[in-house]
Amino acid sequence: MILWGLATLAVAAGISFLLRPVSYFDGAMYVREAFSGVKSRAVEVHGFHIHYLEEGPAGGEPVVLIHGLGGRAEDWRNLAPYLARAGFRVYMPDLLGYGRSGLPADFSYSVPDEAGIVIGFLDALGLKQVDLGGWSMGGWIAQLVAAEAPERVARLMLFDSAGLHVVPDWDTRLFTPKTAAQLQELESLLTPHPHRIPGFVAEDVLRLSGRTGWVVDRAMASMLTGENVTDNLLPQFKMPVLIVWGERDTLLPVAQGQTMHRLAAQSELEVAAGCGHLAPLECAPQIGPWVVAFVEK
Repeated sequence: MILWGLATLAVAAGISFLLRPVSYFDGAMYVREAFSGVKSRAVEVHGFHIHYLEEGPAGGEPVVLIHGLGGRAEDWRNLAPYLARAGFRVYMPDLLGYGRSGLPADFSYSVPDEAGIVIGFLDALGLKQVDLGGWSMGGWIAQLVAAEAPERVARLMLFDSAGLHVVPDWDTRLFTPKTAAQLQELESLLTPHPHRIPGFVAEDVLRLSGRTGWVVDRAMASMLTGENVTDNLLPQFKMPVLIVWGERDTLLPVAQGQTMHRLAAQSELEVAAGCGHLAPLECAPQIGPWVVAFVEK
C-alpha cells in the first residue's frame, strides 16, 4: 500500500513537472540560493513591492546590479559571487514588473521610471553611495541613475548595455515570443551557443510570457522612441566607468560598446572572447576578475 502511494506521488510529480517545469527550475534555484547564503528580501519603494537578493559580508562596500529586459535578480547568480568573495555586499533588485517584484497595471515600465525605482531602492536601503552595474536595459537604467544622481554612484559598470541611439536590426517582438520557433530564435539571438528548448519547457515559458509580456512590450516601446538615450550623457560622467561586452553579441554588437568607450573618456573596455549578450551569466569566470579589479581600485 505504501509503495502504491509512493508510486502515485511520483507519477503526479512527474506530470506536474511536465506541465509546469519552470516552477520546478525556479524552486531548485531558490533552494541553491538559500544554501549558498544568498538572502531573499523585499522593501517598499514609492508604494511598490520590490524584491531583491543580497549576498556578501554584512558591512561590505555596496554594489548594486540591475538586470535587463525580461530578466530578474537571479541573472547575476554567476557573477555576484566573485564580488561577494572579494568582500563586497551585493544587492540585486528585481525591477518593478519583473521577477518577484510587484506588477502594477498603472506603471509605465519605461527606462526613466525604472531608474526612479532604482534611486528609491537606494533610499529605502539607506545606501548613500554604491558601485552600480547594469546589464542590457539595466545598463541604460544605470546610466540614467548616474546622470540624475551622480553623487550616489562611485563607479559605474555597463555590461552589454543598451542606451545609445541605435535602431535595432532584429525583430523586437522576439522578446515577447508567441511560438516555440520565436522562442528558439530569441535564444539564438542572445547566445552564440543556443540550446534546443524542449517542447514542454517552451510551452510553459510561452504561457508565462503571455501573462507578463505586456510589461516587456511597454518597456520596449519606451526604448524604441529614441528618447532618454545616453549618447550625450556618457561624456559628462566623472566617475570611473567599466564597459564589459561579449565579443559575439548579436543583440547589441560590440561596436556599441566601443562607441560608449569613446564617449566616456575615463572608461575602460573589456571584451569577453567567445561570449554573447549573456556574457555576465555564461562567461562569469572570464568577467568576474575584471569586475573585482575595477571595484577594488
